[in-house]
Amino acid sequence: MNRRLVLAVLAVLCVFATTGMQAQARDSARTAREALIARGKSLDLGTPYVPVPGDRLQHEAAGYATVMCSAMFISGLDSAFVAANTGYFTAPYEVRSQFTSVKIDRAAHSVAVTIPNGTVRFAKQFGSQGCIALPVGKTEPEFKPSVVKSALPPAATQAWPMGDKPATVPWPTNVNKAKVAAALAAAFDSGMTAAFVVTYKGQIIAERYGPNITMTTPLESWSMGKSLSGTLFGILVKQGAYTLDQPAPIPEWQTQPSDPRAKIRISDILHMSSGLRIIAPQDPDYDAKGPYPDHLYYYTSTANAFHYAATRAQQWPPNTVGRYRNTDPVLTNYLTRLAVEKRGENYHAFPQKALFDKIGVRNMVMETDPFGNFLTHGYELAPARDWARIANLYLQDGVWNGERILPEGYAKFVSTLAPAWLADKRPTYGGLFWINGDSTFPAPKSAYYMAGVGGQNVLIIPTHDLAIVRLGHYKGAAEGGRALRKAVKLLMEAVPAK
Repeated sequence: MNRRLVLAVLAVLCVFATTGMQAQARDSARTAREALIARGKSLDLGTPYVPVPGDRLQHEAAGYATVMCSAMFISGLDSAFVAANTGYFTAPYEVRSQFTSVKIDRAAHSVAVTIPNGTVRFAKQFGSQGCIALPVGKTEPEFKPSVVKSALPPAATQAWPMGDKPATVPWPTNVNKAKVAAALAAAFDSGMTAAFVVTYKGQIIAERYGPNITMTTPLESWSMGKSLSGTLFGILVKQGAYTLDQPAPIPEWQTQPSDPRAKIRISDILHMSSGLRIIAPQDPDYDAKGPYPDHLYYYTSTANAFHYAATRAQQWPPNTVGRYRNTDPVLTNYLTRLAVEKRGENYHAFPQKALFDKIGVRNMVMETDPFGNFLTHGYELAPARDWARIANLYLQDGVWNGERILPEGYAKFVSTLAPAWLADKRPTYGGLFWINGDSTFPAPKSAYYMAGVGGQNVLIIPTHDLAIVRLGHYKGAAEGGRALRKAVKLLMEAVPAK
């Protein structure tokens, strides 16, 4: 058999082998999904599902108005760039062509989106609460917006990490500088990467920004904010306002003695396993042709998000089924508001006072619904450096400059596999943080991370004292994910384990 024929036969065999492996992977995924569906059905309590109120296109128009407003007036991005590259999931790209008009008022920092039936959805920037989408016909929210100011001195006067003044620290001798540089270049293989920051033992060893982005530019971060919600809640646990194992004192669950939701513990909520009934695109039985999913409604509704979450029916007993659903981080924020206001404190200033001022965060914007409720299940914008600061708080076990900010053991709690997710044989979720148990990233399985749609990630690798932040524009999510994994692989080669 001549060489050319041998090569041809090998090529054919390779195709068959690859096709077979792909088919095997598809079959395995299908089997796992079917098992999840079957287990969910077996535990289902049979409560009725109540569809999301309102019209889908109206919701998407509200989501688009908010995304445009935030990206333009908080991140400072060009309107044409925003329209082409950001926030598709609240208003899919193909839906945007259905809008009759999009009017931007740069003086008022507002965006008005009109749909074919004449309805106008309106979003406007209000103080430190960022851009807020308002109910139809409204031009002001249901609360008095405020400006929250940092008590920190100017960032240029303090060295990293408390400020942005370059620290005069020599390059760590045990870190391969060439491979770190290669990782930085790899992260920007995707043209949609906006920011990339890497710290080793708290020291910045790699940093780069995309066009028109700086170290202080707040960028779309989406569901990384869930981990922020959990962090703020952890502070309240440290302060004695709550314990993780207590039943969650949600007021809507206390009116009837027989309400099964009164048995949901705080830890169940943080573990994304409260068992409350909604529809989410991540559900294994999700039907894209079905009702508008509640999970998205939390981004596009102009109702009271906390009340909506608290009034969902119980689908499964708590701590039995793990599902990635926005209801649980929204309830986490609800509990935070209840505790802060019970003490007579300013709810909107709480994050800055209790967390940000302690670790050097000055540019985080946490947006709210029209009732002033933080929507950090996905509506928050922050520079990469601020996310790196939060990651380093966890690498230091919740201690910063000698002060314990998070409870002892809280970093372990958020990075430990949630029991209900373990029962579903998915080693991927902890306490409002993702876990690298399925090796999503080429890093140790003990790594854990914040993740946001559109390619937003903060990877925390305790074994290597590493924090890796990648922020990007939504359109480049797929390419950005590949670029990030390549960069992480190089960093694992560049930085020694402890």
